[in-house]
Amino acid sequence: MLSESTRQRIDRELAKYPADQRQSAVIAALSIVQLERGWVSPESEVEVAEYIGMPPIAVHEVVTFYNMFNTKPVGRFKLNVCTNLPCQLGGGAQAAQYLSEKLGVALGETTADGVFTLQECECLGACGDAPVALVNDRNMCSFLNRERIDSLIDSLRAQAKSGEQA
Repeated sequence: MLSESTRQRIDRELAKYPADQRQSAVIAALSIVQLERGWVSPESEVEVAEYIGMPPIAVHEVVTFYNMFNTKPVGRFKLNVCTNLPCQLGGGAQAAQYLSEKLGVALGETTADGVFTLQECECLGACGDAPVALVNDRNMCSFLNRERIDSLIDSLRAQAKSGEQA
């Protein structure tokens, strides 16, 4: 069940569009749900579909098309490492491998403590800053050499211990 605060936030997004184009707010609505729950479950897809007035399959298509939506629970910090060609040429594979070794998980996995999920992703639009990663779909980290990765992981671990948000 969508919480009252989630409904209010979705309503603000819906108000931006004509009544016959409510589906235009689906990405914003899904983002709001994911922010609240950490991921978009199949049940959440149906709730959003019903609330907006869309077929559930259309909402599912959006969720599965965009890699910013988590279709299963993820760690507190989701690290998306770009693996497209420009980042690969700039050390993307090495950055992903180092993160994998440092965290003790393969791409697509979550650490046992639930703090980190490591994923590869498509182009983040920062090719000149390669290699790059995105933390929780919001914070871009550029020029990821070993030192920057160590600093990033240490900072995120400290945030996890203190309860801060990313």
